[in-house]
Amino acid sequence: MDEEITPDELAGLLDADESVAVVDIRTATAFSHGHIPGSENVPFEELPQRVEEFDDADRIVTVCPHGKASLKAAWLFQSAESTDDAAIQSLAGGLDAWDGDLEAATVDDGTASSGATTADETATNAPF
Repeated sequence: MDEEITPDELAGLLDADESVAVVDIRTATAFSHGHIPGSENVPFEELPQRVEEFDDADRIVTVCPHGKASLKAAWLFQSAESTDDAAIQSLAGGLDAWDGDLEAATVDDGTASSGATTADETATNAPF
């Protein structure tokens, strides 16, 4: 396992439309406040039961606020037989280090709205 990927490397993969599953392990509430575009929310406590959802992924990048818990999530993916063929990495520095746009979706009245914001606006307020 290549333990970490830099934010610039991940941005390059996403810009090039490379096949990468970005797995944000924060709570659903934190995810709704802002996440890397195209990422999927799988809260850390649900990850052991949901690893198999990523069986066909060529590359998996785990994301958390600071890049610590996402290392544990990457190790969990690495230990699963179903993801043996995938390149698995954690985003170095987490969302704090990400300077690209974030998507936000809020559900207040049963409707979802989304918009772009910057990582600086969201990462410091992103509870795990």
